[in-house]
Amino acid sequence: MAMNGLSKMAATALLLVLAIVPAALAVTYTVGDASLWDSGVDYTSWVKGKTFRVGDTLEFKYGSTHSVNEVDKAGYDNCGGTPIDTHSGGDTTIDLEKVGTQYFICPTPGHCAGGMKLAVTVVAASSGTPAAPTPPSTTPGTPSTPGSPPAAGTPGTPASGSTSPPPPKASGASKGVMSYVLVGVSMVFGYGLWM
Repeated sequence: MAMNGLSKMAATALLLVLAIVPAALAVTYTVGDASLWDSGVDYTSWVKGKTFRVGDTLEFKYGSTHSVNEVDKAGYDNCGGTPIDTHSGGDTTIDLEKVGTQYFICPTPGHCAGGMKLAVTVVAASSGTPAAPTPPSTTPGTPSTPGSPPAAGTPGTPASGSTSPPPPKASGASKGVMSYVLVGVSMVFGYGLWM
């Protein structure tokens, strides 16, 4: 009889873990990182190397002289137009809910024209842990073989005798998923031992 209760509790704990894992895959990006949403920040450079997925969140943190308008492509290009949505208050979170490019500007006169605008391309949600970036090919159209260095003299590759850079570190999202899985498994086994 005790085993039946344990089985039910283990199943409940497993369902809890499975419910938490998708939320752990979502990433919250603080726009501009330490520079926040402010004048003088290059947001075109800030988005490079980031993959924004459906389910992720953008967090805009800004001072009282700024705000955030979501606009269409024309509004982004011309720093104006009718906003899709407006936000103020210093801390705005925007959930990325659809695939495509979303555009944001600061509507304070002169700020958008000075570069305070952001275009974020959103891709479909990941079905698992985020994949590592694909390594560049050694020759256009020819994928590199893992473990073999690119030919010396290929544009963008180190000269003979140089070492290649270290592999990229795991993303925060994959570390978060592993933490949640470990907590869930610990809960299942811990409860089993406690009973």
